[in-house]
Amino acid sequence: MAVDVKIQKNFGAFQLDVQFQSHSRRIGILGGSGCGKSLTLKSIAGIETPNQGKIVINGRVMFDSKEKKNLSPQERRIGYLFQDYALFPTMTVEKNIGIGLKCGKEEKKGKVKEMIKRFRLEGLEHRLPGELSGGQKQRTALARIMIYEPDMILLDEPFSALDVYLKDKMQRECMEFLKDYSGTVILVSHSRDEIYRFSEEALVMADGSLVVQKPTKDLFDHPEKIEAAKLTGCKNIAELERVNGKCRIPKWGVDIQMPEVKEDKGVCAAGIRAHEFELEKPEGAFLVFPVLDPKITEDMFEYTISFFASKTGTERIDWKISKYQWNLKENVLPQEIYLRKNKLLLLR
Repeated sequence: MAVDVKIQKNFGAFQLDVQFQSHSRRIGILGGSGCGKSLTLKSIAGIETPNQGKIVINGRVMFDSKEKKNLSPQERRIGYLFQDYALFPTMTVEKNIGIGLKCGKEEKKGKVKEMIKRFRLEGLEHRLPGELSGGQKQRTALARIMIYEPDMILLDEPFSALDVYLKDKMQRECMEFLKDYSGTVILVSHSRDEIYRFSEEALVMADGSLVVQKPTKDLFDHPEKIEAAKLTGCKNIAELERVNGKCRIPKWGVDIQMPEVKEDKGVCAAGIRAHEFELEKPEGAFLVFPVLDPKITEDMFEYTISFFASKTGTERIDWKISKYQWNLKENVLPQEIYLRKNKLLLLR
């Protein structure tokens, strides 16, 4: 299915201006709170109406401001999973699943029964939403969506309000239930882990517009933009300067010899993911970072070591290392650590 979105919406102090195209089946939209990602979903679903633009899903025009075309949410055949699941509180599970399904009584009963079985809701048919666990509510909401056989499913931060244990469990369940769904699914989230696990293509949004669009793994390996690097979890980001033919990072007090940076004037910052440092010299091109004035924070499974890479540096660098690789009680902290040159993120 092809997705083609080009929309603008004026919300007063906030402007939504989003444009993207994709043929991927699983798309993730990553962004911080208030960046416009949920508004983008609601515009695709028909809940919000853009001021101008066009939305085309699999060749069907859902919205076109020039042609004055705007299909209703029901006409769009798009399933929308809200953060709170939006189940009707006074309706049982089976009634929530079948609500609005237009067909004969026996056919409806059969389809609801099929969904009950598919989403493992046997024995819960007559319960109200208030009597269900979080996972049961999610499965009911998904069953209600899937019974209509939608052309597209939109997931609007469905895991954001859950604790860590329940969140991981429900993410796995949701991905399992959607595994055989052949249509396009778009997930919006502020969690980089959710986007990485779920999507084959990822979009990064900030301040109402698209920053980067890439295959998901490529985005995490090469985020390109400073905002994208931050949202994908890069802890160490500093401005880069070109001085006397060299590339210098003043806040870290280090020089780097990378000819490609000198040629690319668009690169203005460098980034290092805290887990990318190595204790042993790697083969091939690498960078050396002295570990000066280290401060160690111990977590359950790893240490965070904050250090200066130079006596002239003004900003510490964070290095995270697993307790399986290095133990505070048994090992001496190294005086220097290493980073492969291709792990230095060059950012615009």
